[in-house]
Amino acid sequence: MRVGLLTGGGDCPGLNAVIRAVVRKGERHYGDELVGFLDGWKGVLERRTMPLDVERCRGLLPRGGTILGTTRTNPYKLDGGSQKVLDNLRAEGIDGLIAIGGDDTLGVAEKLAREGLVVVGVPKTIDNDLSATEVTFGFDTAVQIASDAIDRLHTTAESHDRVMVVEVMGRHAGWIATQAGIAGGAAEILIPEEPFDIDAVCARLKGRHDRGRYASLVVVAEGAAPVEGTMETQSGELDAFGHVRLGGIANRVAREIEERTGFETRVTILGHIQRGGTPTAFDRILATRFGVAAIDAVHDGAAGQMVALQAGQIVRVPLGDAVGKSKTVDPDLYHGVAEVFFG
Repeated sequence: MRVGLLTGGGDCPGLNAVIRAVVRKGERHYGDELVGFLDGWKGVLERRTMPLDVERCRGLLPRGGTILGTTRTNPYKLDGGSQKVLDNLRAEGIDGLIAIGGDDTLGVAEKLAREGLVVVGVPKTIDNDLSATEVTFGFDTAVQIASDAIDRLHTTAESHDRVMVVEVMGRHAGWIATQAGIAGGAAEILIPEEPFDIDAVCARLKGRHDRGRYASLVVVAEGAAPVEGTMETQSGELDAFGHVRLGGIANRVAREIEERTGFETRVTILGHIQRGGTPTAFDRILATRFGVAAIDAVHDGAAGQMVALQAGQIVRVPLGDAVGKSKTVDPDLYHGVAEVFFG
């Protein structure tokens, strides 16, 4: 078979490990010819490709990012875009396509599958908010990076008797904030699922300092929002999938904390540091398992399916089950565990 691959949406550690695994099993086990489309769906629209083989993929396992490049291009936002994708794949002689991405990338794949494309999805979102899989690769690395940063910020916060506000990724779901906050001993964790009361946050911080704790770490997901009317919010421009470009909530939270408590407050926004660099061992292994399972699914004719992790096993689920609804933080984890350490 001639099998295509693409990576779409934001980059994250483990993408190259998926590519390597698909190519290794595809070439050595099935005798496939593998071709990568550059820059996600944009590369399919423009017929920009690169050949993929075992030799070209050597050394990719620990390498962050994606050798195929990635964009947030949405073919369905362009006149005739979806038909052009189908026509170009046919012209390239592609028998099956593996799309590696999150809700947006796989949402396009799901629509194309309904139009007859033989496509298999691999779940990728650093936010860990994709439904139908227990975890996505890249998430473990992001949590480790955020936890390391929080550990380092503790010492400088204690040295200066400061409050440190750390902003991490998490548009609709606060998985990174919750897990990194628990691991890093945060005094407050603000997530999109739970609108926060800035007065209550400040009251708990005052209580800590009254008890002799002169440093506090506040972890906030980029998509966190206050209870309506309690604090200023802002809106931003939209991307090709209609998402507001986020970032900056930590600055507004820090300003409110300093004004309401009088405590010196500083901000660290981790941003793209969470996406870059070497994946953890967990993410390398999960990405490899996903890649092997994806090429198997193509050969089994499992069109319109996504590989997923459930109860420790790699399974196949319909793409429709994976997209359209975010997997949010378990309330028991947030209220039953994280909140125990607030204040």
